[in-house]
Amino acid sequence: MEQQVEQRSNAAWILVVASGVVAALHIWKLPSALPVIQEQLGFSLLVSGVLLGVVQVAGMLGGLAFSLLAEIISPRWTFITGLLLIIAGSTIGSLSQDASLLVATRIVEGMGVVMAAVMGPGLIRSHAPLPRLNQAVGWWAGYMGLATFIGLLATAWTLQYFSWQSWWRFLALLTVLPIPLLLKIIPPQATAGTAGVKAATRRILATASSGRVWLSGLIFGCYTVQWMAVVGFLPSIYQETGMSQLTGGFLSAVVGGLNAVGAIITGLLLQRGASGKAMLIAAFAIMIGTSIATFAVDFPADLILLQVVFLGLFSLCGAMIPATMTRVAVDLAPEGGSAPAAVGLMQQIFNVGNFTGPMIVAWLVVQTGGWNTTWWMTSFFGLVGITLTLVLARGDSPLKKIHS
Repeated sequence: MEQQVEQRSNAAWILVVASGVVAALHIWKLPSALPVIQEQLGFSLLVSGVLLGVVQVAGMLGGLAFSLLAEIISPRWTFITGLLLIIAGSTIGSLSQDASLLVATRIVEGMGVVMAAVMGPGLIRSHAPLPRLNQAVGWWAGYMGLATFIGLLATAWTLQYFSWQSWWRFLALLTVLPIPLLLKIIPPQATAGTAGVKAATRRILATASSGRVWLSGLIFGCYTVQWMAVVGFLPSIYQETGMSQLTGGFLSAVVGGLNAVGAIITGLLLQRGASGKAMLIAAFAIMIGTSIATFAVDFPADLILLQVVFLGLFSLCGAMIPATMTRVAVDLAPEGGSAPAAVGLMQQIFNVGNFTGPMIVAWLVVQTGGWNTTWWMTSFFGLVGITLTLVLARGDSPLKKIHS
């Protein structure tokens, strides 16, 4: 009997991670398709930056609201509602004839992705066997990297044969598949209901008053502002060097996929008692160094693979940040607070980075005439991230309890 319960729990958290990957595919279907869509719909590089970042708007504004919704209808149903919004956004987005409708539907997709992202850590915490909790959270932290690898590569390959509109509709259909499995494997959960809204609101307000949650979100944001901008624009950067769409998509996918590998490795290291503080500082330092090596140096065409190696290290080692902060988040709620609200507030904060990163880089490129100034932004936020990590690590820090 005990073995059956563990199998059910393992199946549940694995399904949640897989569903998160499917949801996040809708973020990463765009970068490889962006040059094609930009040409078809006729918009500027700055608009491209908006399209890359606007999917994060819902995360900037709705994290806490979605955590309140979870208190009322349950995390399971909030997660599923997110998938339904993604399906609607992707389907309607495939009908876009101009940038405005595409931007609007990207916001709807973003709402769905954030609902899944806010609920994911809590569902995993509830269903993963305790001995595998850090490992499970490590896999969850890698869901975005997995989606990046699959999304960039699959989109680049698919657009060789099909239109981007067909790809949008196919991914909407793919997102339907996890829903019946979630209903079957994730058991129904007790909810506060509408009568419990006041109590749930109090828990959320208690969480929102926690300085540690805000600080953790800012540290996470110092990572996302860099990673989303660099990886999101990689296919466009490679196309400008004369690479084919498929080759650029493949190299970008490898860089993104290494982020998932790094997150999974980080989960295993945390399970063995590695220092969260040390990994965060090392990750930011490596991101600074590799971004300078990537963008400050003008690589000749025959050394372009060396640039890819630096970008791979940027993504692989940078993954220590989301994996560590995601693990912190599941235990971050103060007494009388709400775990979903802690994750939701953290999402709101770090999604500001996801939203602004591509636009900051696009603005720098327009102002300076090339991608070589991108390291200005990555280095600045890397130094801020190190400083905030040192502040969070003081006293009774959640970074000291990760392995427990």
